[in-house]
Amino acid sequence: MAKLNTKQLHAIWKQGEEGRTFLGNGLIFRVSASGTATFEVRYSIYGRRRIMGLLPAFPALSLAEAEHQAAQIRYQAKQGLDPQETKKQVKQKPFKLFRDLAKHWLDDIDDRIKTGHIYRRVYNNDIDPQLGGLPPDKIRPIDINNLLKKIRTSGRPAIANDALHYIKRIFQHGMKLGEVTNNPAEPFRYEDAGGTEKPRDRALTFKELEILFSTMRKYKDQITRENYLAVALLVCLGCRKMELMAATWDEIDFNEREWLMPSNRSKTGKAIRVPLVDPVYDWLQELHVRAAGSDYVFPSRRASKRPHVSPDTLNAALAKLLREEKLALEPFTIHDLRRTTKTLLASMGVPPHVSERCLNHKIRGVEGVYDHYDYFDERKTAYEKLSGVIAPMVRE
Repeated sequence: MAKLNTKQLHAIWKQGEEGRTFLGNGLIFRVSASGTATFEVRYSIYGRRRIMGLLPAFPALSLAEAEHQAAQIRYQAKQGLDPQETKKQVKQKPFKLFRDLAKHWLDDIDDRIKTGHIYRRVYNNDIDPQLGGLPPDKIRPIDINNLLKKIRTSGRPAIANDALHYIKRIFQHGMKLGEVTNNPAEPFRYEDAGGTEKPRDRALTFKELEILFSTMRKYKDQITRENYLAVALLVCLGCRKMELMAATWDEIDFNEREWLMPSNRSKTGKAIRVPLVDPVYDWLQELHVRAAGSDYVFPSRRASKRPHVSPDTLNAALAKLLREEKLALEPFTIHDLRRTTKTLLASMGVPPHVSERCLNHKIRGVEGVYDHYDYFDERKTAYEKLSGVIAPMVRE
């Protein structure tokens, strides 16, 4: 086919018929249904054919310029560079502030991990106030050192370690995107932040739980009834805090006396049926009334984008009791209640393979591969044993 010139392209365009005319070397002249004429380039990369439109439309973009652009695009593709991906990178809005880069990273990990809310909480509470308003390339090691020192001196070494880890990851993310060229957090080690974290081994005894529930009732102006029942449920079920606090009522089947925790909210990534033994059933019935029509078992008590209570709610309430020395117990955290459940079940003769499933732990090794039985009835018996001792402590 003879090469077409600009005059001939004008003639094709004026006919107004939708279609494509192949001009050679991957260049295509296209007339759309609306009558707009444009150039396209067909090229191959990694064994796949792709088409890329050129702007502006014809005749603002001349045939000669279209041929020049087509040659550049085909050359890029031969070098292993996808022109369309390069175009996207050019369009990408630069990150003027560290918080812009951090948001991009946090949004990215939200698609891959289930604990992104923890990362956001640490970033929003402890990192953003210090670094968020600075341009990424203006942040110096001394700025990071001052931030870590502030967190460490507040008595939160674990959060200092988390903050350092997240800052490193954010800068690494920026380097991958070509937005920053160095990582000012790289020289820091965990000993510069919160130090080596010791494995926690705190578990409450039945006697200590009696003191805990008694104290929470005494200071009901600080511990709401909802928080009080949340602690009781966490001890009796051994579930993770936000598996409970973000639960919805459509997961609770009062008729079948089951809580069906969906796979997208279970840390193991698998749905699990949790039997609702009598005390647990009664506490959930009370919470259903208190929820006042909300879709959530523990609805947010303040105007918030989050429909359920904050992940910090229980932690803050407990920390206040301990800080004000109103709770006569050795310090512990909400997460220690899971260890408490496991320890108490063991003390009551519940076999380890059953108690592990009560806590919805991912079973490792050969047993995890071959044993898919859910131990529903065995877990129900274990919950009945434990709640039988806990329920008398949980009073109005």
